[in-house]
Amino acid sequence: MAFNHKHLIDITEYSADDIMTVLETATRFKEVNERRIKQVPTLKGVTVVNMFNEPSTRTRSSFEIAEKRLSANSLNFGGSSTSTVKGESLVDTVETLCAYKIDMIIVRDKHAGVPRKIADVSGAHVIDAGDGKHQHPTQALLDLYSIWEVKGDLAGLKVGVVGDIGHSRVCGSLIPALKIMGCDVTVIAPPTLLPARPDVLGADRVTTKLDEVLPDLDVVYMLRIQRERLEGAPYPSLREYNMLYGLTKEREPLMKPDALICHPGPINRGVELDSYMADHPKRSVILDQVYAGILTRMAEMYLLLGGSEDGLTA
Repeated sequence: MAFNHKHLIDITEYSADDIMTVLETATRFKEVNERRIKQVPTLKGVTVVNMFNEPSTRTRSSFEIAEKRLSANSLNFGGSSTSTVKGESLVDTVETLCAYKIDMIIVRDKHAGVPRKIADVSGAHVIDAGDGKHQHPTQALLDLYSIWEVKGDLAGLKVGVVGDIGHSRVCGSLIPALKIMGCDVTVIAPPTLLPARPDVLGADRVTTKLDEVLPDLDVVYMLRIQRERLEGAPYPSLREYNMLYGLTKEREPLMKPDALICHPGPINRGVELDSYMADHPKRSVILDQVYAGILTRMAEMYLLLGGSEDGLTA
């Protein structure tokens, strides 16, 4: 199983074979997570720093669970206690952490490019857990896993990504990842929530009309309206946004019978999705995405750190 990567920072550095290696390894970790004792000694003795300089619940907690289930030693670092809050430079902070002889840094930061900078100065393995509006590759991989597990194949799937494209780091990784795996991608958003150059994302097409494309989609990926990142008011009201771009019970007849619904969470119920669609027993894989986050993050750390084969099967 060849996997020649030290970091997970930019999803475009990974080939389709690399991505499939992550997904297939995640499947092997599924058995571990369904045991009564959900732990293997795969990364025993390895030290992982969770450097979250921006608030996070889902991503941080799933990394922490993944580390514990692989028996890694974890150090949680960031927030108001971070030395950079006290005036220390990022480089000095990272060099201080590396003096502890750590093996991996999981980093989330509000500034784009921070994971790459850390990789350049640390010598440790680095995983980007979200940087500014740039990328979120581990989210893209768990999304691909969730879709692949249901559909069985990613090639040729028609995927619509709906919503706040301009502020989304999820899009920065998800759309390129979908294209690497052979999907046909449509971006759907009001003009005010699109970036100045939506073509740069690599989607096959861009439209402002959800109802026109919904009947063709195999997967409908609803993005969260990021009210904390919005400058000004890019749409008249949340009610109007829901009316034009929300995935509601009234829109279900437009969808393919087997079309899936994805969302990176947390959901703004009544905005991107109504409760009927968010909790749909046959269409929604939103909770599956949460579980897939543990599986794929275990796989990423295992592959990047070169975990022992016997540790995986122990």
